[in-house]
Amino acid sequence: MADDHRWATHPVTEKRFDDFADVINPRRRSTHCWCLSHRLQATEIDELGDGSRESAARALAARRGSFGVVTYRDDEPVGWCHVAPRAEISRLAASTLIRPIDEVAVWSIICTVVRSGRRRQGVTRHLIEGAVAYAASRGAPAVETYPVDPQGRMDLTMAFVGTRAMFEACGFEVVGRTDAVASKMPRLVMRRILT
Repeated sequence: MADDHRWATHPVTEKRFDDFADVINPRRRSTHCWCLSHRLQATEIDELGDGSRESAARALAARRGSFGVVTYRDDEPVGWCHVAPRAEISRLAASTLIRPIDEVAVWSIICTVVRSGRRRQGVTRHLIEGAVAYAASRGAPAVETYPVDPQGRMDLTMAFVGTRAMFEACGFEVVGRTDAVASKMPRLVMRRILT
């Protein structure tokens, strides 16, 4: 089946922040994650603005570093992927459960979100490919991700459950396992070499 849609992926910037928000939090709920839990401690959120998660996320988007990418289909924002150098993702960099497997300065994908009403329409593949292309354009030698690898059915609302096959289809290979678990299932280390 041909895909007649126009796809594009761009980094989240101050100008594209509302597109990012439309994907992950269209109602702008103040208690929503805003995908900050791996990036910032509560005190750091307070330091970035008025103490709100949205303000902290806006501040991150305005910075020079990566706060991820937004994928568009026919100019509509339909997906978001948190991709950044592992060293910039403070909780991941300090994790004793998801340790580096070597000295390569990888970029890490730690979350993907497809906009409600746009799931099961091919967005995830374009999103992952766009995130990898963005990381490559910024000089990343490799991109890693840490999906849960369930045996059988489990709660699909949990981030990265059942995404192994999609990452494999996008050129990622399993290179290890972590000591982290989700619902008693291990997290894999998957990597795509770029250089």
